[in-house]
Amino acid sequence: MEIYVLLAFSSLWGFKILGSKTSVKVSIFIHIVGRGKNCGAFLKVERMGITRLEGIFLWHLVCVFVISANAVDITQLNIWPMPKSVSYGYGNLHLSNEFELRTDGSKFADASSILKDAFKRSLDLLRSTHELEFHASKIDPSLVLKGIHVVVSSPSDELQHGTDESYELHVPAKGNPLYARIEAKTVYGALHGLETFSQVCHYNISSRGIQVHQVPWTIVDQPRFSYRGLLIDTSRHYLPVLVIKKVIDSMAYAKLNVLHWHIVDTQSFPLELPSYPKLWDGAYSVPERYTFADGEEIVSYAKRRGINVLAEIDVPGHAESWGVGYPALWPSKDCKQPLDVSNEFTFKLIDGILSDFNKIFKYKFVHLGGDEVNTSCWETTPHVRKWLQKNRMNGSEAYEYFVLRAQKIALSHGYDIINWEETFNSFGKKLNPKTVVHNWLGSGVAQNVVKAGLRCIVSNQDKWYLDHLDAFWQGVYSNEPLTNITDPKEQALVLGGEVCAWAEHIDASDIEQTIWPRAAAAAERLWTPYDKLAKDPEKIKSRLSYFRCLLNQRGVAAAPLDGYGREAPIEPGSCYLQ
Repeated sequence: MEIYVLLAFSSLWGFKILGSKTSVKVSIFIHIVGRGKNCGAFLKVERMGITRLEGIFLWHLVCVFVISANAVDITQLNIWPMPKSVSYGYGNLHLSNEFELRTDGSKFADASSILKDAFKRSLDLLRSTHELEFHASKIDPSLVLKGIHVVVSSPSDELQHGTDESYELHVPAKGNPLYARIEAKTVYGALHGLETFSQVCHYNISSRGIQVHQVPWTIVDQPRFSYRGLLIDTSRHYLPVLVIKKVIDSMAYAKLNVLHWHIVDTQSFPLELPSYPKLWDGAYSVPERYTFADGEEIVSYAKRRGINVLAEIDVPGHAESWGVGYPALWPSKDCKQPLDVSNEFTFKLIDGILSDFNKIFKYKFVHLGGDEVNTSCWETTPHVRKWLQKNRMNGSEAYEYFVLRAQKIALSHGYDIINWEETFNSFGKKLNPKTVVHNWLGSGVAQNVVKAGLRCIVSNQDKWYLDHLDAFWQGVYSNEPLTNITDPKEQALVLGGEVCAWAEHIDASDIEQTIWPRAAAAAERLWTPYDKLAKDPEKIKSRLSYFRCLLNQRGVAAAPLDGYGREAPIEPGSCYLQ
């Protein structure tokens, strides 16, 4: 490894050395080669008339710098998110021009090419940053990494909540032939191992090829939380399928594993559902629609990257667009949401939607919303008011009735349910035991949810709503899902967390820079063991900046760390310093 550092001291230095006093203006060029015992340095002092003692002083300054360069703390390694366990050495290897994937000994047959395609994507990413001019014939063969050997112990490619995502990555310093090795219980753990491997590879400007620095590597890794999510909203603004796929790709780089697809809302209903084909009449326009096949493709694309897709229909509020195609869902022309609780057709349609969902969305959870429900127009619409009186309900009780009935429908289709926290705050004791409560309004809710024996996902809006541009990365990183939850049994009920990109002011033009790099800060919080997380976010700023620049190199429009969310660079400068 070669590091070139130029220190230019434009001010006058004055020091006393053995009673002599001198002032000099110097430029020091330090060339550091290698690490550890093999580390050396060359010093060039561009100043005539420097004394021998001054030279000795400057040489000691260089030695201190060399020692500092070698004493790299593990938290400063440029891997994101930081793995559970890392050890490394001081050697370098070159990637062969014919770098290959080996799978002998693996029980995973890879019939659908999930692993082979992931390997190709990783290699393409490494080779895309520069034109490669490396010639292996000029390098000692013992320093050339021939390929990577991936051994998966499970033959299944099923992806579900709780699927094992652990892996071990070994990159040896010696061997003939020389291969890196990934061992994983599932192919999805192996995908994470490939991502980590890609992050310890770097383009070398001298050899004009790809190198692996700091070999030998041994990385043992697994996620802290099983649910590490990102919400996208395609109702407020339509997102083209290609844009959604790019978001999925970028999620895989940060080891996020759940795409929460908030498909429909008040403004539009863009998804085709065969059971009720007029629902997508509520889309903004004909081009701004997703066909049933589009939905299947998005789920398949995500699965091949180790990402589950959580579908949401938000009921009974946030549903005005449903009535464009089926006006009977509206209580009246003046009351277009919540959905008509008094009409059996409402629940028949929800049943049809979830029946169609079952053919696309294979994740064990479905999100039924339940937030921000204003029942006042139920109580002022004559036929709904009559129904309430007949059933001896007020608006709040009808809200409870609607949510619980929708839950039963979802359960009949084999789903576990996720609901926004208002349902728990209003009638938590009556929620089905399979309910996962999605916290968003504030702190303290997760504690109460797990004490009640229910599962929880954390997305408190003050820290993890990415559309809040004043949610700075430091706060995103420091947001701890287990705050004030100390009982291990209760901690286990916190499935994880999710950052949310609500799309009132997000579309295809700005979604990437709104999400990244702040979502990466949450990704490390949800992946890395608690005792390895930085207590002071500033200590990981340089590593997060490095990851942001890596995203840029991979074609992801991640914004600078400095400033508000999705803010443009403040001034000219290096990507790594913004």
